[in-house]
Amino acid sequence: MKISTKGRYGLTIMIELAKNYGEGPTSLKAIAQANDLSEHYLEQLISPLRNAGLVKSIRGAYGGYILSNDPSKITAGDVIRVLEGPITPVEGIEDEEPAKRELWIRIRDAIKDVLDNTTLEDLASHSEDTKPEGYMFYI
Repeated sequence: MKISTKGRYGLTIMIELAKNYGEGPTSLKAIAQANDLSEHYLEQLISPLRNAGLVKSIRGAYGGYILSNDPSKITAGDVIRVLEGPITPVEGIEDEEPAKRELWIRIRDAIKDVLDNTTLEDLASHSEDTKPEGYMFYI
């Protein structure tokens, strides 16, 4: 399964909104500038996210977008499914021989598990400082 720029940039929008959750609306222009992305492209991505009920638009001079729910309640899987469609590593899985079908199902389930157990709150609170600890070697 390959996530396109649609899914990647859509997740960027949602992470930025999660970082600003509770502080009022965020404009797509601000998100585009902060992440060096095309504002026009982000405008195309926000529509399906709004239609799916993941974001709300706020009109006015200080308008923009806000998450429709707490960042801890929206998963990466929610966003990816809206923008990319169903999570399937291969097409025609039912036509495969049993051993390969089982492999594709296990891969699909592992991907779903990661996406559905990673919230926007997790992604928004992640920083460069939270690297996994390396091995300590003593001589």
